[in-house]
Amino acid sequence: MPETLQNPVAQWFLATAVLAALSYMFVRRELRVRATAYGSFLVACIVAFWPPHTRVVDGKEIPGKVRLGLDLQGGIHIVMQVVTDDALAAVVDDSVQTVREIATRKGITIGGVQRGGNNTSLVVEGVEPARVKDLQDEMRTAFPVGWETSPEPGGRFVLQLTDGEVRRIREQTVQETLRTLERRVNVLGVSEPIIAQHGDKGDQILIQLPGVKDIAAARRVIQKTAQLALKLVEDSNSTREALLAGRNGAVPAGFEVVQGVGEEPGQPVFYLVQREAIVTGRDLKNARAGVDENNKPDIEFTLTPMGGDKFGRATGANVGKRLAIILDEIVESAPVINSKINDRGTITGTFSQQEAEELAKVLRAGALPASLKPLQEISVGASLGSDSIRSGVRATIAAMALLAAFLVAYYKLSGVNAIVALTANLIILLGAMAAYEATLTLPGIAGIILTVGVGVDTNVLVFERIREEIRNGKPVRNAINNGFERVWITILDTHATALIAAAFLFQFGTGPIKGFAVTLVWGLIANVFASYFVSKFLFEWVLGKRQVATLSI
Repeated sequence: MPETLQNPVAQWFLATAVLAALSYMFVRRELRVRATAYGSFLVACIVAFWPPHTRVVDGKEIPGKVRLGLDLQGGIHIVMQVVTDDALAAVVDDSVQTVREIATRKGITIGGVQRGGNNTSLVVEGVEPARVKDLQDEMRTAFPVGWETSPEPGGRFVLQLTDGEVRRIREQTVQETLRTLERRVNVLGVSEPIIAQHGDKGDQILIQLPGVKDIAAARRVIQKTAQLALKLVEDSNSTREALLAGRNGAVPAGFEVVQGVGEEPGQPVFYLVQREAIVTGRDLKNARAGVDENNKPDIEFTLTPMGGDKFGRATGANVGKRLAIILDEIVESAPVINSKINDRGTITGTFSQQEAEELAKVLRAGALPASLKPLQEISVGASLGSDSIRSGVRATIAAMALLAAFLVAYYKLSGVNAIVALTANLIILLGAMAAYEATLTLPGIAGIILTVGVGVDTNVLVFERIREEIRNGKPVRNAINNGFERVWITILDTHATALIAAAFLFQFGTGPIKGFAVTLVWGLIANVFASYFVSKFLFEWVLGKRQVATLSI
């Protein structure tokens, strides 16, 4: 086919010109405009959705013009809950570090600063009595909005996040998670994904990735929290009990125990690290997979200017100490700081090359601001989707065949008119869905079959009215006109009622219900045009101007 004719507009224009010529030759003068207009509209619908299915051209897979839902082309459907308490804890931990820096900078002696048990407050203890007011003023300056300061006796302060600030952080965390997941999905190269808030509480996210071939890899990339933290190591041991033996079996204030992978498989190592991280994934600028000097996979990362500045100060002041590189609450490695490090580093571990590349992808896309809790997961294989399409097509063809047989048997040649109108109905429906990029789902196919039934019902109303007019002694031509005109209000009434119901299904229904509602809406609109205007035109065209005494109906 010439390249010019591959353009849909050119195809439509050429087909319309051919239709106009055929109308001029074979259609009466008073019907030519309608014949050309109706035919041109149906051709536009065909061009809009053809070819509807995915095909392979020159070794490349080209998707069809009708967008298929996850249940028809395979993929993954996940509903996850954002654990927003993680983000609150991170905000409070950052504030703990800020309070320590303020006290050091102003020369104020404090006993300790730590996060409160509810993840929304921090506690400052042991402030020297003479400097209580100074520290209170500094904290009000450093935390002017979103915090409430409550001084207590004995040089103790409690900084509490306000309810409004807690609510804002939770909402912001969900929005940041949405944007991060969108970037990760873009890295995967998934076409037409669905990533949106879900549920009534606002902390759930729906992820639908249609057409994904490697479902396991997609699941790993999506669900990987990829929370990176670099923390100073105080001590390490092969067991948690041995690590805390000299500390009365309790974790000291301002520290935490994190498990890591030992040199021998199956042998863990426990690290006592500072709770506040020197830098986190938020300070990350870039990450890529590479290999170390032993030709083993690693991940090389660079930090932002601000993150590099913090990292440089911390490593320069702690030369000789160990630095734990923690990824998703697991210590991947804990190298010794030999010299000041500014903005570059390396993550080594026991991961494979594929795992290193996937981890680099999610680090580049950004760490999730909070962990995700899986609530629902449905995986649909491509073969299962193809089976669903075949079953749906067979069901539609069977429905059309049975209805066609009934119409011809009961209404004789007028039944052929109804079959043509039903075919036009389906063409308009598929063309509208392709043009407006609506997604066809398995329940949507059920909606198409229901639309066929509604179309038959409309034709039955018209044909029975025509029969009644003929029995009352009306001429055939008058009977046809009266049949269509007197049923018109009934057609509009029934379709408007169904459209209202479909609109409510679309507004308040979930994914599958919406798929059904979309096809039902377009099918009802198409049916009004096909069963009234197209069917009436066919009667006028076939009867012509001749006098007809009987009608095959």
